[in-house]
Amino acid sequence: MTFNPQLLDGRAALITGGGTGICRGIALMLAAHGCSVAIVSRRLEHLSPTADEIRAAGAGALALTADVRDPSAVEKAVTETVAQFGRLDVVINGAAGNFVCLAEALSPNGFGTVVDIDLKGTFNVSKAALPHLKLRGGAIVNISATLQYFGTVGQVHASAAKAGVDTLTRTLAVEWGRYGIRVNGVAPGPTEDTEGVRRLTTETARARLVQDCPLGRLATIDDVSKAVLFLVSDAASFINGVTLVVDGGLWLQSTRVIGDVMSSGPAPV
Repeated sequence: MTFNPQLLDGRAALITGGGTGICRGIALMLAAHGCSVAIVSRRLEHLSPTADEIRAAGAGALALTADVRDPSAVEKAVTETVAQFGRLDVVINGAAGNFVCLAEALSPNGFGTVVDIDLKGTFNVSKAALPHLKLRGGAIVNISATLQYFGTVGQVHASAAKAGVDTLTRTLAVEWGRYGIRVNGVAPGPTEDTEGVRRLTTETARARLVQDCPLGRLATIDDVSKAVLFLVSDAASFINGVTLVVDGGLWLQSTRVIGDVMSSGPAPV
């Protein structure tokens, strides 16, 4: 990919979960295209190496600790981002939690924790960013998943949360479009070199997924990051309320491939 340091020049982004995995890739992608980036996580050690890489790319970087389940902590992170960069143009909601557990063994606390991080956290961050995005318009991208498109075994909690995220995306797109704020989503399929794929699938299941994907491979972090870059750029200036699936068409193979995806050891939580 050819990088254009002017594509997002002068803009500032806040990315939750931005220190690791897919959201780390998104942070580096936006920075390579001229965007200053604040990355947010509960633990600073997840953030510092990525912040250093962003600075090395010549972009502004800020590492902030906050729990997206805590509205006051989120508001503080947003305020610090604007204080550092003077503006906020892009929000990427990527903080998420997940584990494999059958519904009959899942505790209310286990279910609620995932919903609190994925769904409530997405709302908390978006709401805190709203006053700043209103000033000149901007873009929100919510990182979703493809789990909720199926009856994915062992994933009732994450599927419910991500289905809520998709609905939140559509509703905010309608409500906030009048402020010049576009709200979209990206739904990655199983993605190479991520903690989720390592923890939630087996080697045999990954081979089956590659076999069944119409494009013959799993998504990469770069694939997902480029989709996000498109949605926050001016090239997507009239795209609003869409959740873009990035999985090579795997989800279109329907539920026949899903039963083999999850590892074989769901445990009570």
